[in-house]
Amino acid sequence: MAEITAALVKELRERSGAGMSDCKKALVETEANMEEAIDWLRKKGLSAAAKKSGRVAAEGLVGTASEPRAAAMVEVNAETDFVARNEAFQNFVSTVAQIALTTGEDVDALKAAAYPGTGRTVAEELVQIIATVGENMTIRRIKVLRVEQGAVATYMHNALKPGLGKIGVLVALKAASEEDAIVTLGRQIGMHVAATRPEALDVSSVDPASLERERAVLVEQARASGKPEAIIEKMVDGRIKKFYEEVVLLEQIFVIDGENRVSAVVKKAGAELVGFARFHLGEGIEKEVGDFAAEVAAASGVKQPA
Repeated sequence: MAEITAALVKELRERSGAGMSDCKKALVETEANMEEAIDWLRKKGLSAAAKKSGRVAAEGLVGTASEPRAAAMVEVNAETDFVARNEAFQNFVSTVAQIALTTGEDVDALKAAAYPGTGRTVAEELVQIIATVGENMTIRRIKVLRVEQGAVATYMHNALKPGLGKIGVLVALKAASEEDAIVTLGRQIGMHVAATRPEALDVSSVDPASLERERAVLVEQARASGKPEAIIEKMVDGRIKKFYEEVVLLEQIFVIDGENRVSAVVKKAGAELVGFARFHLGEGIEKEVGDFAAEVAAASGVKQPA
C-alpha cells in the first residue's frame, strides 16, 4: 500500500474541500489513489462543500454564550433562512459561541480549535455540516467582552432559541459585584442597543471620519441660511451635540424609561458601561438578487420569452 503522506492529504483536501480526517480516511480506503479518493468523498457527500464555497451566505444565525464576567457572540452565515431552523446548524452555532469564550475574537484560532466529541476541528466540523445541509456556510465574525468585576449581559432580539437569533447584543458593565440587578440592567441596555443601533460607546470613541463628514454637511446647511460665520459655528456646535445624542450610546435617551440618558441610568445603578457589541445577521453582505422564474426555467430547460 502506498504511503499516505501529509502532502497527499493536503492535496486531497484542497481539491475536495473536505475535512482533514475525512481526506485521510478516503486515502486509506482507496489505497492512496487520488482520483478514487475524490470519488469516495463524493459518494459520501463530503466533497460537495468545495463547490458551494463561492455562493453568497448572508442568512444563518447570531449566537451568544456566557460565563461569569464574560460573554461571546458569533455570526455564522448560510445561504437561506431555512437553515437557521436546522437543529444541527443551531447546535453548531451554539457550540462555536461557547468555544469562542476560550479562543477569543480570532476566527482562524476558532476554526483551528477542537470541536467537542468529534475528533475534528471547528473548520472540519463546518465542512461536515455543509455537506449534510447542502449550503455554503461561513464563520464570519466574533466578539468577546470581559470585565474584572461586574457582568457581561447578553440580549437576543426575537430569539429563535435561547442565545440564537438574528440580532444579538453584548453589554459589559463594570460594578462591585455581579448582582442580578446589574445583569438585568445589562439586558435592558442590550434591548436598547438592538433598537437604537448606536455607533459608539462615548463621545471620545466616535469615528473621526464620521464626525468630520457630519460637521461638513452641517456647516454647508448652516451657511445656506446666510447667517454670519460666528453664528454658523454656534449652530453647528448645537447640531453636533444632537448628532452625539443619536449615535453615542451613553448620550442616548434610554428606551426603557424614555426620560433619562443611558449614562445617568448606569451611574444611578452604581455601575460603569465599558463596552458593547451589536451583530445584525448579514449586515454589510451584498446579497445576490436573482430572477426566480428565470432560475426555474433554466433548471427545467424551458426557454424564456424575449
